Amino acid sequence: MANTFQIGDVTVTRIDELRWTDTDAGVLYPDLDDQALAEHGGSLPGGSYDPQTGQLAQSIHSWLLRMPGRTVLIDTATGNGKSFPTVPLLDHLDQPYLERLLDAGVHPQQVDAVLLTHLHADHVGWNTRKQDGRWVPTFPNARHLFSRVEDRYNAALSGREPAPDLPPAFLGAPDHTPIAGVYDQSVRPVIEAGLEQLIVVDGGEVLDGLSFHPTPGHSVDHASIRLRSRGEEAWFLADVMHHPLQVYRPDLRSVYCEFPEPARASRLWALEHAADTGATCFTSHFAESSAGRVSRHGDRFSWRFL
Repeated sequence: MANTFQIGDVTVTRIDELRWTDTDAGVLYPDLDDQALAEHGGSLPGGSYDPQTGQLAQSIHSWLLRMPGRTVLIDTATGNGKSFPTVPLLDHLDQPYLERLLDAGVHPQQVDAVLLTHLHADHVGWNTRKQDGRWVPTFPNARHLFSRVEDRYNAALSGREPAPDLPPAFLGAPDHTPIAGVYDQSVRPVIEAGLEQLIVVDGGEVLDGLSFHPTPGHSVDHASIRLRSRGEEAWFLADVMHHPLQVYRPDLRSVYCEFPEPARASRLWALEHAADTGATCFTSHFAESSAGRVSRHGDRFSWRFL
């Protein structure tokens, strides 16, 4: 199957939701300068960057992990029918995501665990689906693991119990808050069904070979997920980066990062670790295969798709 990879005993498959090729680089990266694409555009493959138009390709997808005795999803894309009037790209989607999951050989009831890197709209949406006018869990037999801090912060923003201690002072003031409506449509129904497992993002193993590591900044408690199996290592980096251009220019913040300076620090940490270990990196918004490896060249980095 295309876009399937092996990490030790674990088979990793991309489950697609959306792909588009017309991202305006200057909108995605508000601090973009003329030199960024002039210097690094030639290093970006054609499936990620069109030098004629200057536009970038991106995607939204989940990662399906099949390991001995367990079936896991990492992030659940945007979901169908979600109301996001301020974000037309994601508003009231109608995509065959579940059909693609079935094509990969997995029924929603077979998913044992859903691991969420953070609680943004395009990472939690298929947690729920509409049934008889209500949002109900899509994966009724799965534990949904996500950050307790992310939960408290987003619940407070949705008008539930206040969290006056959040965001933590070290992040600074937020540049913006997440899209409204995400928590009530895609997170709260999972909690009401008793399917949540709130965790501390501290590098501790939450399932065999899987651990959540702090990479805050894009969101209040954004996590990157490490997979280890039979001596091999992979990282699911979620929104540490949104496009390969940021590998070459890690100083560029995305317009979606809530806390830009901590996000830059997390990006540098992730790039350094990936380059030093040679780990496979699975991304959430890179187009093409969405998987690759990072190399270091002095104080710079490069990306190679697998």
